[in-house]
Amino acid sequence: MNRLLEGKVVIVTGGAKGLGHGISRCMAREGASVLITGRDGAATEAVAAEIRAEFGTAAIGMSADMRSKEQVEAMVQRAVDEFGGLDTLVTNASQLSPNVLLEHKTDEMLADTLAMGVWGTWWAMRAAMPHMKKRGGGSVVNFYSIDANTGAWLHSDYNINKMGILGLTRSAAVEWGRFNIRVNAIAPTGMGQVFAQLVKDVPGFLDMATSTNPLKRAGDPEKDIGPVVVFLASEMSRFVTGEMINVDGGQHLPGYVSIPHNLEEMEKDGA
Repeated sequence: MNRLLEGKVVIVTGGAKGLGHGISRCMAREGASVLITGRDGAATEAVAAEIRAEFGTAAIGMSADMRSKEQVEAMVQRAVDEFGGLDTLVTNASQLSPNVLLEHKTDEMLADTLAMGVWGTWWAMRAAMPHMKKRGGGSVVNFYSIDANTGAWLHSDYNINKMGILGLTRSAAVEWGRFNIRVNAIAPTGMGQVFAQLVKDVPGFLDMATSTNPLKRAGDPEKDIGPVVVFLASEMSRFVTGEMINVDGGQHLPGYVSIPHNLEEMEKDGA
């Protein structure tokens, strides 16, 4: 049976944990050679070994911090050197600063969030483009968020970051279409690291979080989120670019309420 990504080379940033772990596994299951990156190098190597053993596909783990231009460029070059080229870039890596009100966010929080997101995505895309062009085309899958759509409380810097990534996605789709490079974004809601930790730590959180979701469940990284990324990386989406696809069980329709329950306390304490 032909696999959808047979012979393709893929980079998944933040690919060892949460949503990224499920995405890395999906790409490998469909035949791709995968470079998995993240700040936790040991975790990326462990997932690469897991993938090699389970799917028999080539996989490498590599430590790379998206806040460093040099490390991002080295990441792209590593994929090309190891696998002979690059077809798909999945920029899943992200970062949340402390949950404080907008007026208490610091310049440093915003700068760090933008470095991981907008700047890291910018550097990775620009490094990947010549290699995709040489292959006759490619696919970039960036990550947006329902938080930016709803103006989620306590995430002002994160929301700015995601809006910037969406603008970058659309600009690249317009300009790089001439090279047959497709650039899309997804806005996933699933059992990522932060969500899974909240489910573990807060009784009743899962039921509360999924109560307004039309499908009444949280997205599974491997079964629900990963297949959409595979679609965007494959020839099935060869005429799709500049899109932002919600992969959230319909959560974007009702949205969600994010006002903190302890708002008065946060204002009083200057948190």
